[in-house]
Amino acid sequence: MARLGTETAFEVLVKARALEAQGRDIVHLEIGEPDFDTPENIIGAAVDALHKGFTHYGPSAGLLPLREAIAEYVSETRGVSVTPDEVVVVPGGKPIIFFTMLALADEGDEIIYPNPGFPIYESMINYVGAKAVPIRLREEMDFRLDVDELAGLINDRTKLIIMNSPQNPTGGVLEKKDIDGIARAIGDRNVMVLTDEIYSRLIFEGEHHSIISVDGMKDRCILLDGFSKTYAMTGWRMGYGVMRADLAGSIARLMTNSNSCTASFTQIAGVEALRGPQASVEAMCAEFKKRRDVMVAGLNKIKGFSCRLPKGAFYVFPNIQQTGWPSKKLADALLEDAGVAALSGTAFGDFGEGYLRFSVANSIENIEKALERVGAWASSNL
Repeated sequence: MARLGTETAFEVLVKARALEAQGRDIVHLEIGEPDFDTPENIIGAAVDALHKGFTHYGPSAGLLPLREAIAEYVSETRGVSVTPDEVVVVPGGKPIIFFTMLALADEGDEIIYPNPGFPIYESMINYVGAKAVPIRLREEMDFRLDVDELAGLINDRTKLIIMNSPQNPTGGVLEKKDIDGIARAIGDRNVMVLTDEIYSRLIFEGEHHSIISVDGMKDRCILLDGFSKTYAMTGWRMGYGVMRADLAGSIARLMTNSNSCTASFTQIAGVEALRGPQASVEAMCAEFKKRRDVMVAGLNKIKGFSCRLPKGAFYVFPNIQQTGWPSKKLADALLEDAGVAALSGTAFGDFGEGYLRFSVANSIENIEKALERVGAWASSNL
């Protein structure tokens, strides 16, 4: 248990709520969830499913209609042939991360993961007793990884490589040349790839590229995707993995032993999400892009801050090294002194030192208020 990490966003949220209980006004830019409501057609499908009796256990791998819809969606968007027996539906995205490591990694095996990156990667690697090997995401490359550097980290003990694009916390997006280079670096070695594409529908420039689409890579990949970010369904707890059918059987058995199954009525809503109108996704992405532009422009005017323009997700990851403040201390000061909740870059790994993460899942009005407060704090303290 001592090897388990945490997700700092939830801890900062608790601190921010405590300050609000004392009467403070806090601008929340810490939590990674869309501030939009789930679209009405999806809510309606769930309510209808409840009335139709979808209140019982389902198969551990997920209801067939949803697995069929996911297989169809992934086949269309990734350009590969996917069947329902290659899909496992789970409550949220994290079980796919956890189950993949439980299924594939023994003590002493090595897992390469992005750093700064989603903190649960490193936490779960440590928990299962594997060795966490960070691949640095480089600001000068718009927070992409150096493929040659990655190639140098792969060895006979490497069991798994974790990729995340668009990326949390930086908003970095891997280009096609990066994806192809990673596939070449792996070559014919017995290395699996967990490709976390939970933000794949939230891209502002360019397009999404998946390593599962590269010739010969599909059988080596576990694709992680879900409904939380795309359809503003964080509280519904529904994600999925796409993988070889034999591995899907093992992951489904882990589901049987842990959760039994994902809630049935939410899965019927998932079918509607994938097959129903997509206008809400496009509108949300367009709004996040506007907010990103406001946030980045504003941060670049603040003393000690410099920020690149992220190409996806809904985060910005400014460099704060010129402030002279360590990331955690600065994030704490902005919360306590300025009433702006952000996360320290170190919440996402050691290579996050010198950065902060702001979520733009808040209104432009609140983002402007936060920028004003951060700017005033910087003028007084730097």
